[in-house]
Amino acid sequence: MAAARITRPNARFQQWEALLRNQNKRQRAGEFLLQGVRPITLAVEHGWPVRALIHDADRPLSRWAAGILARTDAEHIAMSPDLLLQLSGKEQQTPELVAVVELPADDLTRIPVTPTFLGAVFDRPTGPGNIGTLIRSLDAFGGAGLIVTGHAADPYDPKAVRASTGSLLALPVVRVRSHRDVLDWTAALHADGRPVQIVGTDEHGDRDIADVDLTRPTLLVIGNETHGLSAGWRDACDIMSRIPIGGSASSLNAANAATVALYEATRQRTRRP
Repeated sequence: MAAARITRPNARFQQWEALLRNQNKRQRAGEFLLQGVRPITLAVEHGWPVRALIHDADRPLSRWAAGILARTDAEHIAMSPDLLLQLSGKEQQTPELVAVVELPADDLTRIPVTPTFLGAVFDRPTGPGNIGTLIRSLDAFGGAGLIVTGHAADPYDPKAVRASTGSLLALPVVRVRSHRDVLDWTAALHADGRPVQIVGTDEHGDRDIADVDLTRPTLLVIGNETHGLSAGWRDACDIMSRIPIGGSASSLNAANAATVALYEATRQRTRRP
């Protein structure tokens, strides 16, 4: 396929550049930008719809980049290196490829619920980096998916995408308006014979996380970085757990707390007869 060429900041370039900084424009366009060998490779391997692949017009393609272009039906764009650097959101080192990838549907049925289900909810997160870190931890500990509830930072923000180190492409991430959408989903699972316990995390929880049976199908709920869980989520949780900490710290970073809880779930499950 012959590549189109973009050497000046035309309308298409400006539309793609806006995807770096504007969540509403990402949502309206239904796409986001992706770069890096591992993330783009995972996107292709997991069947994400790639709308365009943009490469440096002034240098030959590597074997990896040529292989990626050959494996997709995406439009090929050759772009001048100065414009491509702007699309990367970095100040140095022009990327070899930038992919324009279609956003998936925010549909909870994308998250598989098996007898060993382990998932997480992030309630109203404000930091995209924390979302990406939590996605990475979920992927590392065998999680099935992440649900982001309420008015929140965007999982497809470049900071979240980078922090996930590619795990965003391997793990379903679904955004919903409120905890009620999640409760309707878990109620339907229960009616289908697939009950899931909902375990909240809070510094004032009733039980240490190690004393909670996490070998059951479990949905961990992590609160907002500043205010913790909403009142609605506190009422909805079957169990409120805490992570014992010492030192002068009053609490853990939300993504770090989630990682500790996910590790504990994996520890219990690997030791279960």
